[in-house]
Amino acid sequence: MRGRWLIRSASAALAVLTLAACAGGHYRPVADTPVRVGPPYTVRGTTYVPAAAPAYDAVGYASWYGNESGNRTANGEKFRAGWITAAHTTLPLPTYVEVTSLDTGRRIVVRVNDRGPFAGRGRIIDLSKGAAEELGIRAQGHAAVRVRRIEPSEKDRARLRKGKPARALAPLSPRELQGLRSRLASGG
Repeated sequence: MRGRWLIRSASAALAVLTLAACAGGHYRPVADTPVRVGPPYTVRGTTYVPAAAPAYDAVGYASWYGNESGNRTANGEKFRAGWITAAHTTLPLPTYVEVTSLDTGRRIVVRVNDRGPFAGRGRIIDLSKGAAEELGIRAQGHAAVRVRRIEPSEKDRARLRKGKPARALAPLSPRELQGLRSRLASGG
């Protein structure tokens, strides 16, 4: 009798642990290595092809997300809505980007550790709630942005890996902003 009880108890405990792991109980530590490019994947009929893209520089629209706090990101880390992170469809995970608001010229450094956005034409990045607040676009819901891949200092990388913002960047000049707005208007 006692042997059967132990086997049933062990089986039940194993089932609970397995379900906990599926629910996201085990996360990859926040680290910059390994960098993962990943294979092509399809979401809602669209195929995305991840690539290294060291010269990535695009204009489009950003939105933000935050209700998924605690879920696993595409690179296996725990999603924390207040951190300065983002989701991108094809950049390696993790990647660092400079995001510029085309309304204000405000710029921030963001750590890309997730995949998306998968909805909305022209959206090129989904910012975490913390990143949207840092950029000043949270109240808008979405905003015109420039996203440019960068290689920040190790000090800024370390701050972002701990959920803190990187050093403040000076806003773009009105002339630079006008050039980016023209680029967005022309579709490029």
